[in-house]
Amino acid sequence: MRQQDWQGVFPAVTTPFNPDLSVNYAALRRHVSWLLDCGCRGLILLGSLGEGPTLTLPEKIEMLRQCKDQVGHRAPLVAGVSGLSTAEAVQLAQAAEAAGCDALMVLPQFVYRGDWRETETHLSAVFSATPLPCMLYNNPVSYNTDVTPPQIVALAKHPNLCAVKESSGDIRRVAAIRELLGERVAIFAGLDDTVLESVAAGAVGWVAGLANALPVESVRLFDLARAGNSVEAWRLYQWFLPLLRLDVVPKFVQLIKLVQSEIGCGSAVVRGPRLELTESEREGVLHLVRERLAQRPANLVASHRTAQSL
Repeated sequence: MRQQDWQGVFPAVTTPFNPDLSVNYAALRRHVSWLLDCGCRGLILLGSLGEGPTLTLPEKIEMLRQCKDQVGHRAPLVAGVSGLSTAEAVQLAQAAEAAGCDALMVLPQFVYRGDWRETETHLSAVFSATPLPCMLYNNPVSYNTDVTPPQIVALAKHPNLCAVKESSGDIRRVAAIRELLGERVAIFAGLDDTVLESVAAGAVGWVAGLANALPVESVRLFDLARAGNSVEAWRLYQWFLPLLRLDVVPKFVQLIKLVQSEIGCGSAVVRGPRLELTESEREGVLHLVRERLAQRPANLVASHRTAQSL
């Protein structure tokens, strides 16, 4: 994977489950192919939205193998790498390489909130476990570990650190990373409802959640922002924002999967400890989705239908 490949919309792919909660590999293959047909530039599996912590190692490896077989060299396949221990994360990184992945998205250690010495040692061990290009995933709100811009500079000693998914919610971080590292790493927006602001500050990619349900709209929004077409981008963003905000609340997995189910490109089934939404929660989300879809820009309706027919 080349440095110039770190750009565009990379969906954080949801994991489809059968009614018995086994992984639906056939649905996964169809879904990742459709996302690329709609213009997405890369795929990230096994992340938070993909319910990675609920998957066994054999399931993770099989998902990566199946997706690599499905997409081939059409786009980079990025494996999310996380674990309770450094050894567990290193094992997954090496398994992802063996499965044919093009890159890794590396998270800090789960549960234990170490100091910087410990966090750097953990991340460095994963970066060093394979020669694969790596994206650092910084999400202090969810994981209680904040990797600051100066600390990212320290991690840049690893030549295979190529990108940062910035999910702190602080847009100033994008400019701060750029100031310190220039174009040494590609910066990706990590929260759906900050994408326009992140691109304006210098982000070149977007790890997107709602792209699982609305990839055409996601790609169009990102392309408009990158092209500097602020008027059209803002018009589309205003339409999209109520849905994009579903990505930044605790039940984001259930919510995004429900949107997929409503649109006809996925299932709302989730694994424990998550439970599917209550009836009242479902009604509120479905009302929002249907109201937004009824107002979807006409040109995007046509594009979406074309993509679904591919």
